Amino acid sequence: MGNLFYLGRRFDLAAAQPTSEKLYYDPADLTTHAIVTGMTGSGKTGLCIAIMEEAALQGIPAILIDPKGDLTNLLLHFPDLAPQDFAPWLDADALRRQGKTLEQAAQENAERWKAGLHEWGLSPQHIHALKTAVQFGVYTPGSDAGLAISVLSSLQAPGLAWEGNREILREKIASTVTALLGLVGYTDIDPLRSREHILLSNIFEHAWSKNHSLDLTELILQVQNPPFDKLGAFPVENFFPAKERADLALTLNNILASPAFQSWREGQPMHIPDLLYTPEGKPRHSVFYIAHLSEGERMFFVTLLLAAFETWMRTQPGATSLRALLYFDELFGYLPPQHNPPSKTLLLRMLKQARAFGVGLVLATQNPADIDYKGISNAGTWFVGKLQTEWDKQRLLDGLQGASPDLDRATYNKIISALGKRVFLLHNVHQKQPVLFQTRWVMNFLAGPLTRSQIPALNRLAGAGREGVERATGPDFAPVAGQPTSAAPDFSRLQPIPATTVNGTLAPSAAAPLPNTAPTADIPGSLTHPAVPAGVAEYFLPVSLSMNEAMRVAEHPLPADVQPLGLLYRAVLLAEAHARVLDRKLGVDAQLQQIALVDDLSQRSVTIRWENYLRPGLPLERMQNQPEPGARFEMLPAPLGDTKLLNALQKDFVDWVYRSASVVARANEALKVYAGPDVSAAEFRSACADAARLARDKEIARLTASLDRQIAQIQERLTREERELIRDQVEYEQRKREEASSLLEMGASLLGLARKRSITTQVTKNRLTQQAKAEVDESIEAIQQFKTQLLELERQRAEIEQQTNERWAALVNQITEIPVRPRKSDIFLNHFGVAWMPFYILHAAGHMYSVPACQ
Repeated sequence: MGNLFYLGRRFDLAAAQPTSEKLYYDPADLTTHAIVTGMTGSGKTGLCIAIMEEAALQGIPAILIDPKGDLTNLLLHFPDLAPQDFAPWLDADALRRQGKTLEQAAQENAERWKAGLHEWGLSPQHIHALKTAVQFGVYTPGSDAGLAISVLSSLQAPGLAWEGNREILREKIASTVTALLGLVGYTDIDPLRSREHILLSNIFEHAWSKNHSLDLTELILQVQNPPFDKLGAFPVENFFPAKERADLALTLNNILASPAFQSWREGQPMHIPDLLYTPEGKPRHSVFYIAHLSEGERMFFVTLLLAAFETWMRTQPGATSLRALLYFDELFGYLPPQHNPPSKTLLLRMLKQARAFGVGLVLATQNPADIDYKGISNAGTWFVGKLQTEWDKQRLLDGLQGASPDLDRATYNKIISALGKRVFLLHNVHQKQPVLFQTRWVMNFLAGPLTRSQIPALNRLAGAGREGVERATGPDFAPVAGQPTSAAPDFSRLQPIPATTVNGTLAPSAAAPLPNTAPTADIPGSLTHPAVPAGVAEYFLPVSLSMNEAMRVAEHPLPADVQPLGLLYRAVLLAEAHARVLDRKLGVDAQLQQIALVDDLSQRSVTIRWENYLRPGLPLERMQNQPEPGARFEMLPAPLGDTKLLNALQKDFVDWVYRSASVVARANEALKVYAGPDVSAAEFRSACADAARLARDKEIARLTASLDRQIAQIQERLTREERELIRDQVEYEQRKREEASSLLEMGASLLGLARKRSITTQVTKNRLTQQAKAEVDESIEAIQQFKTQLLELERQRAEIEQQTNERWAALVNQITEIPVRPRKSDIFLNHFGVAWMPFYILHAAGHMYSVPACQ
């Protein structure tokens, strides 16, 4: 039936058997979502697998959450229906107890599947089509048994512009933070009351609004030293004191330090488009097997997955057809009526909003009481199987009535009570009547829940290997895509660290928590913080780059055998000042900032070319008062311990700022137009053109005033003469008619036909006609003279306009650029002293290297 789902055959309740009429279901109805409910043994799993088989055959991608392991059966499709295909998935111990051999049971299952498929009109060709329709794969978060998925990729900036997507991103932040806090033991988290939630949410928002990604290390550092001063109306220190923030950071660091958590940091990023489609555009059915996780870990992962899915969904264009499916098997605990786990808000929101984006949710549960009433009432389709208790049935009927107020409760009650195995009631708000049907035979072999140890073979069966899946040793240390690694990498762009004989061990730091396997004696620096001379300011530059970002800035990939050993501080000279440049006449009022970071002071007699050490954009606002815990220090260079030299360098820096700081103003002296650097060249030229146009118009008005008066006078005379001409022409025409009439009368009188006219009368008429003609000719001549005069005056006026316009147009381009410098009293020194710059220490190929951790 075209693009409809074939789910089974209609069922005759009176005859207690299926009819020959097939049941088809429109997948577009899944955009209003579906709930599948039924007790153990009702056939619920078989129905759900049939639904997903039909979705696969139609190329509809899906993400499937599998808390128990039943959905792993979606990969057990055997087009050949050969016994040897079934054998690996049979329980040998159970067969032994039944007195059967593995070969015998495999043969029986192969025959049973052939017969079942034939009975329901299916063939091996259908199974082959299913096998090739989508790419199947099983992911095992927190384990390497299946395809690995990196949950910590959820901390990375989603790649959406903050402006225009604030609501979506804030919802994702809230869900991510709730899941993270739940993982470390926080319960009943209220985003409006929990200080931990508020702090972490603001850290995420601060980073993501700038499209900066976070990792756990960075998150822990920012918990200790937030990148902002206030939370709401209160300073951070009042709202959440440093000691209590340290407790939260320590709790989060337990995740990072736990060896068991390393597998959560490995694998393919949680990028929803990649989970729905292969790089070639083939749809995927991605099964997330979470049966091996603890309850807290399940909630953590499910919340992150749902948040990522919702964020992807909200960025899609609207659709009326089914774009993708999210299937959740065994919903118990994730959408409860009484409690508010982090997954609940996400599921309720998607149940309300997903339809507009062409996304359908299929939720399965044994017990309708497991689902919040608001979730029940938002489902358009119900597949109801046999229920265990009367309470379950009444709860279900309450939900159905909430979604369909006109529902006949008594009839539904009777039907549901009579349901048997594999028989379901289909209630669809898009259909007028409910339908009873028996589910069809599924194409996949129902082997029951598979264990984690079986998943590697399952993925091999489906061709879901590890090819193309990024595997990293953590978000800070992932290989850069497209860059090869080698046993002896070329670190030519990085700074080598000579071996030292400093004693002591490198303590694990928040910025580099991986274990140290390099010889301790070779680690550079000391754990002792070198003293800075009294009176010299001291600063700690922030760790603003993750390890990955630091390597990208260094333009070198991270090799496979690299070992991060922690942080090393090097002392540099920091100088920062701002200058106010003011010239009211020229329209200049600018603030200039100069930041210099001198990292090669090696002699006491130092001359610094400050322009060679400029570091614009250095995040001075994030400078810290204390070093990172566990960091090491290089010795303080001798020049930075010389107070006299530093005072001289400070004066030299201020002098250099005074000499070099300037802005360019633009001036057009002829037009008296001036502008500062905030006005572009095009805008300034436009202002000059406007000024020239105004001055030109005034001059033209002055020079042509006399001509304009003459033109007006002549125009007035011309108008009067034209009116006079019209009157003269009328009189002339009248005289001509009178003369002609008189001539006719005189002719008639000579013939005796009329009263005699005198010749004198006729002569008078002729004279008057000639007089009228003369007046017409006179007016025509006068009009011509006036027009000639007007043309001459207008020519003179146009010549004046052209000359004036050319003169002022030439002035528009008389633009000069004038450098404007500050007064010395307007130079303000904000920072000058010793700055400790952090570096990551790397051990690779028997050598140590460092890479800046601050950009």
